[in-house]
Amino acid sequence: MNWYGVQAIYRFEMARWFRTIGQSLFSPVLSTSLYFIVFGAAIGSRMVAIDGISYGAFIVPGLIMLSILTESVSNASFGIYMPKWAGTIYELLSAPVSPIESVLGYVGAASTKSIIIGLVILATARLFVPFEIEHPLWMLTFLVLTCVSFCLFGFILGVLADGFEKLQIVPMLIITPLTFLGGTFYSINMLPELWQKIALFNPVVYLISGFRWAFYGVADVNVGVSIAATLGFLGLCLGAVYWIFATGYRLKN
Repeated sequence: MNWYGVQAIYRFEMARWFRTIGQSLFSPVLSTSLYFIVFGAAIGSRMVAIDGISYGAFIVPGLIMLSILTESVSNASFGIYMPKWAGTIYELLSAPVSPIESVLGYVGAASTKSIIIGLVILATARLFVPFEIEHPLWMLTFLVLTCVSFCLFGFILGVLADGFEKLQIVPMLIITPLTFLGGTFYSINMLPELWQKIALFNPVVYLISGFRWAFYGVADVNVGVSIAATLGFLGLCLGAVYWIFATGYRLKN
């Protein structure tokens, strides 16, 4: 394993992020703060508790997921797309760095950024609503697994994209709507029975449900199913990345 190559890619990506860290952190923190003001304070004060949890505290895991899913996809896709756009991807392909080492560098850096953003939003949420984390180790596990999985997905998106505008299509038109419909602001048990069954086809439901269980010990679906769904998505992304490097699809042409 060429750890020097991994470290070089990782440090380059992190240095690029730190040059715009104010903008990178300000946007998600501001968005989350506005959600807490509107939904947590204005609307939440008029809503009853959900599963014995105040509405403001109930939406904390969902809002963190909303931010890290979009940020993970955006960070990872932009990180690998820029070398393709600038033509420096050929230097990477010809360097003594294996595909797994390249993925470790790019996805590792993107995951680190997303984890930092998630923790900052968690600290920001504490300023608005009081809450306790019942299973902190599981909370970190879900956070890391989700960040890594969606950074891999973003990496795939960055390889497949052939224009800057296409980097935004999936986060804006797919990830964000699925997150809103995945129980960010409500429990799917509050839906009519038919829509509860339909909601189970939304993969984000399992992510938010497992993450919320780590906070409060309550979940819309079994936590074991949530873990299995997260690991399954991670495995699919790893398989897709392996195939891309094995065939050179959208990398060598």
